[in-house]
Amino acid sequence: MPSRIEDYALIGDCHTAALVARDGSIDWLCWPRFDSEACFAAILGGKEHGRWLIAPRGKTRITRRYRPGSLVLETHFESDDGAAVLVDFMPFGERHSSVIRFVIGTRGQLAMRTELILRFGYGAVVPWVSRVESGALRAIAGPDMVVLNTPVHMRGKDLTTVGEFTINRGETIPFVLTYTHSHRPLPDPIDAASALAATETFWREWSSTCRHAAHWTEAVRRSVITLKALTYGPTGGIVAAPTTSLPERLGGQRNWDYRFCWLRDATLTLLGSMHAGYFGEAQAWRQWLLRAVAGSPDQLQIMYGIAGERRLAEWTVPWLPGYENSSPVRIGNAAHTQLQLDVFGEIMDVHHQARRGGLSTNESGWDTQIEFLKHLNKIWREPDSGIWEMRGPPQHFTYSKVMAWVAYDRAIKSAETFGLEGPLDEWRKLRERICDEVCERAYDPDRGTFMQAYGSKQLDANLLLLPCVGFLPSTDPRIERTVAAVERHLLNDGFVMRYSTGDGGDALPPGEGAFLACSFWLVDVYMLQGRCEEAEQLFRRLLTLRNDVGLLSEEYDPHAKRLVGNFPQAFSHLALVNSAYNLTRSRKPVEQRAQDEHAPPEEVTAAAD
Repeated sequence: MPSRIEDYALIGDCHTAALVARDGSIDWLCWPRFDSEACFAAILGGKEHGRWLIAPRGKTRITRRYRPGSLVLETHFESDDGAAVLVDFMPFGERHSSVIRFVIGTRGQLAMRTELILRFGYGAVVPWVSRVESGALRAIAGPDMVVLNTPVHMRGKDLTTVGEFTINRGETIPFVLTYTHSHRPLPDPIDAASALAATETFWREWSSTCRHAAHWTEAVRRSVITLKALTYGPTGGIVAAPTTSLPERLGGQRNWDYRFCWLRDATLTLLGSMHAGYFGEAQAWRQWLLRAVAGSPDQLQIMYGIAGERRLAEWTVPWLPGYENSSPVRIGNAAHTQLQLDVFGEIMDVHHQARRGGLSTNESGWDTQIEFLKHLNKIWREPDSGIWEMRGPPQHFTYSKVMAWVAYDRAIKSAETFGLEGPLDEWRKLRERICDEVCERAYDPDRGTFMQAYGSKQLDANLLLLPCVGFLPSTDPRIERTVAAVERHLLNDGFVMRYSTGDGGDALPPGEGAFLACSFWLVDVYMLQGRCEEAEQLFRRLLTLRNDVGLLSEEYDPHAKRLVGNFPQAFSHLALVNSAYNLTRSRKPVEQRAQDEHAPPEEVTAAAD
């Protein structure tokens, strides 16, 4: 039985990541990349699907923390007889990816055990384990090889590698698990102590440059560390989460693979990175985006692999029962083939914000962007699947049309502000036409609110973004009534649901948690409306949903009082960062995105300092 989602912590090396439970078990790890097949998949089944446990043999009191400003995890075990700390991390700068674990005795003595169950191929493939001349253990299956170095005597038992030892006060015992391809030579041993020092130094120096966010600085710092850990270093792509198929409803079918990069996160990622002071990361993300979408506009996808891969075919894993029997377990994501019009708006917005932030030359990619706008002119009237990737029939989703408006709006603003050439009169007419259509067909005069789609009777939390992207001002009576309707009908225990899942429009059984990013959007709208006290109150409540080491998943189940969905979720942490700066900075990300102004790039950059 896996741990509760909130009982996991993250370690990573900007190539892949592992989830460590409070009891000292690593229950999820894909090697060598985020999107590789898992060799520890117990989180989606049981220990027989792969895990690595290091824990006391008896009952202990457990606390844990990250070392300040780092992704080095400490789990503290205490009993009447003794105490020890388990230190977990993944080092940077090594030739091969490794998980390093230290057991450090801090009081008396503590009887410990370790249980290593490697199962390649998402828990299906049992490797051949042997001892090599150096004394290390080597596990091989097909293309994969993992080597374990430790002074603890390890032995095989029932297709499991086990060891028992006692840790005394003042002792330190290392375990180093290293991955490489099976046709390669054995990796050179790692100096575990030096790797720990270097890794902690890297994280502390990197996180120390995070810009101040008043009371929320430490929450922002933990979020940007998490976002950095979800970044694939070689390309700059940021995965939505390091996991697949953690359910949005316990026991349900809303289980998706999130180990890919979504375009809809583009502008929030850019703005959040710049406001936090990480212009290098913002630039790397923008460069990933440029490479990923390069090509014919009619082949634009909503998501890509971490290196820009386009084929993300979805299949289900029959031998994994799923987290708490939430099946199916999905690998890949069929939504990559969907039409979602909002991505055109995201592309144009992120380029516009990059110009304003001084991250690119004014002309950078402009010819390509014009081609995207030409294609959008051909398709913006078509129904699509919306940002929630509905698996039911396509509809004319309101937010999709609004983001088509954003595409032309940002093109016009870029041309006017930076002196770029383009058919401005045509774009202005299109912008006006889309605006008129949305206001006529997406607005329900009887209810006095915008609705999820043309002719729909559904509300949608993404309507909160209409003032945030500048479609209409927050003071517009139609926006005020729409926000009030969301508050009346989509709040569950004070947190925002995406939409009602009971009408079958998404072709899935009903029921899911509150989507955490949507609640942060409400914080941002409150700020735009001048409801600062309500914004801060909601933000404080959202911070209480973080687990004991500051991590958020995709959703929160208000009834079960549990985090649900893939974990940790980049979109939730991005929303946290942006909302924190909206609460504390004179130059607010939401105002920067929404307001109609033509600030030169140097003014915007200076204002972000």
